[in-house]
Amino acid sequence: MFTGIVTDMGDLVKVERKGEVKTLTVATDFDAAGIDIGASIAHAGVCLTVTSVTPGGPRATLFTVDAAPETLAITTVAGWDEGRRINLERSLKMGDELGGHMVSGHVDCTAKVVSREDLGTTTRFVFEVPENLARFVAAKGSVALDGTSLTVNEVNGNTFSCLLIPHTLAVTTWGGVKAGDTVNFEADLMARYAARLAEFPRAS
Repeated sequence: MFTGIVTDMGDLVKVERKGEVKTLTVATDFDAAGIDIGASIAHAGVCLTVTSVTPGGPRATLFTVDAAPETLAITTVAGWDEGRRINLERSLKMGDELGGHMVSGHVDCTAKVVSREDLGTTTRFVFEVPENLARFVAAKGSVALDGTSLTVNEVNGNTFSCLLIPHTLAVTTWGGVKAGDTVNFEADLMARYAARLAEFPRAS
C-alpha cells in the first residue's frame, strides 16, 4: 500500500525489452540499504517489484523492476523511454504518517490531461477518464494521478479538475505536465467499494 505522497523523482536510465516484459533501471536518491529485493515501489502510481539493487551510479542507488504485459497495456509505462523522470514512493510501513489517502498502486487506466491553467498560486488541471470509471470520482474526494494523491475540485460528466500548489509542481513530475499528456489514474478504494456495495439490493 501507498499514500500518494511522492518522496523522490527517479531517473529512468535504461529500458530493455525481454519478450513481453519491459525491464526498467531507475536511478534514485533512496538509500540502497533500505531497499530489499522483492520490495514494492510505486512508479508514477504503478506498483512494481524490485528485482535488483546496486549502490551508486548516476545517483545514490540504481534498481531494476519488470513491467508485465498487463501493466504495459493499461498504464503509461509502455511509452516510457530512457531519460524520463518518474514519481517514486516507497511502500507504506506500519506506523508511517498517512499524508495522502490509501493507494494500492493498481492503476485503473490512463487519464487524458484536457487542459492546464497556471493561476499563480495554484495550477488547475482538467482530466478525462472513461465513463465506467468516472463514477468513482467525486468532488472533494481523492484520486491518485501519476502516483500523487490529489483532491478533486469539480466534476463534470467524465471530466474532473484538481488544483496543484507550487510545492507539488516542484517536487514531482507535475511541473512538466501539459495538455494532451496522459497520466496514470487510480480510483479511490473507498469509492470503489461503495459503488460495489450499491450494486447489491438491500436484504428485506
